[in-house]
Amino acid sequence: MTLSETWFMEGYIDFELKKYKLLAYLQDVKKYFGETKLYPQLSDVIFHYNNLIAFRDNKKILQDQFPKRIDNVDMKKVELVYEQMLSDNEVMNELERITQYSLDEMKGAISDGAGIYDFVEKQLHVEPIGIMPLYKNEGYMLLRYGTYTEVRAYNYVITLFEHQKDRFKGIKMQYLNSWHLSISNTYEQIKRDIIRYNPTLPNPAVYSMDFPLSVPLDETLLPIAKRVLVRHIETAV
Repeated sequence: MTLSETWFMEGYIDFELKKYKLLAYLQDVKKYFGETKLYPQLSDVIFHYNNLIAFRDNKKILQDQFPKRIDNVDMKKVELVYEQMLSDNEVMNELERITQYSLDEMKGAISDGAGIYDFVEKQLHVEPIGIMPLYKNEGYMLLRYGTYTEVRAYNYVITLFEHQKDRFKGIKMQYLNSWHLSISNTYEQIKRDIIRYNPTLPNPAVYSMDFPLSVPLDETLLPIAKRVLVRHIETAV
């Protein structure tokens, strides 16, 4: 189940109706968390939580503070509905009840997801492979997890982009190939194979990332590994 960006102020504004809609949504979120699947559920519930915070604290919906996924036409509709709501104290009181209840419930779900995230993050071991170049914003990540000998190789590119007054780093990854780790086929050997595969980077930055347990790859391990890698490269001397 999904929620629209403005689910709490759509249709009939009734606390009980919105409560059950929210609880059904969070039940699905927690089901995925119970399977150790974090994404996209964790980012989605954080998105809705931040929207409610903006609504509660600002008492006015501004385009740069409310859902980034809403286009200009939808934003005008939302602002019109909001202006109508402001003139109805009963509706506004009901919205405040819905907002506060939803924030409390979402906070619990976010805490559950954050606990899984922190556990995975702390167990991830990052290690540079071989001689590292000065330029590390492009290279390869070698990911292995659980009891598997399979090593999945990804090309990564770290990019810098700006939003208003803030600057952010993003990372793009593309799966290359898989190797099996062994005494004769070490990370260093895999690095040499990759260089032969792509000679345009004769001495690329290569990092191994090992996780001791089996968790969902696409929904949990890979998204966290991306963030850990960016932070590791930022803080490495």
